Amino acid sequence: PLLLRPYMQEITLRVILQAVFGLHQGERYEQLRQQLSSLLESFASPLSSTMIFFRSLQKDWGPLSPWGQFLRKKQQVRQLIYDEIRERRVEMLEATSLQSSRNDILTLLMLARDEAGEPMTDDELHDELMTLLLAGHETTASGLVWALYWIHHLPEVEDKLRYELDSLGEGAEAMEIARGPYLSAICQETLRIYPILPSAFIRVLKSPMEIAGYQFDTGTALLPSIYLTHQREDIYPQPKHFKPERFLERQYSPYEYLPFGGSHRRCLGSALAQMEMKLVLATIISHFQLALTDNRPVKPVRRGLTFAPPGNLKMIVTQLRVQKTPVLV
Repeated sequence: PLLLRPYMQEITLRVILQAVFGLHQGERYEQLRQQLSSLLESFASPLSSTMIFFRSLQKDWGPLSPWGQFLRKKQQVRQLIYDEIRERRVEMLEATSLQSSRNDILTLLMLARDEAGEPMTDDELHDELMTLLLAGHETTASGLVWALYWIHHLPEVEDKLRYELDSLGEGAEAMEIARGPYLSAICQETLRIYPILPSAFIRVLKSPMEIAGYQFDTGTALLPSIYLTHQREDIYPQPKHFKPERFLERQYSPYEYLPFGGSHRRCLGSALAQMEMKLVLATIISHFQLALTDNRPVKPVRRGLTFAPPGNLKMIVTQLRVQKTPVLV
């Protein structure tokens, strides 16, 4: 039996390092891979994640204290990112056309200019990269585990997905695969029924606001619940049922479906996460016939700040498939 979480974590970490830095091997790759995993594990339990919200717990009593461990792990990742930024700047100065030889996110951010024609500073680059690395790894891994669970928990969902993938024929491009309507609907429904982040961040009203007949004064702190929104029966009939077809039948507004948040504060890596989910799922389903070791219903568990599938979710490979749809991940 295969424990799903470690495998999906390894896949998403490799993808994010390749996408952000263009790294897939070497010393820097291994350092980032190990340090990022260690940093994320610092907040794997609900208890440890509460340190973010309570200043009284943010005490550095040395390398053995929880907050002290977090600060040291964070500094190690921070230093690796700054080292990569500095080396890339030197490389850009020496290269005649870096843009043509690299297309990773770091390069694109370094080539970007604001309205005044100014590039991003090292600190700005670091903050953007840290957000992508931390938010784009663990969350996508959880989404993939959930999707694989639902696909194999419900045989009719698996059959429909296999039919769609097989109908693409040989030589299908990545974008063609990602546009598959049923594959897209599976990913959307996966993030609806158990959104990785159960709520958005707190917002404080700058002016009075009325919501659903309730009046809120200036200064009120509101915490939008993504999970409860996705469970509203007036928007999603039978909300506890996994039904990808609902996303084929209608399009939901950003206020009805918001697994990545909304407005201009929407998750920076949402497009990358969705594309990654689709291509990884298509690759796995095209190559392997899998089965859950236990097909009983499962419920999400708290993993740090997120809703995650149980860590003991296992599958077995029952058959290797003749690949009909080559998939590039």
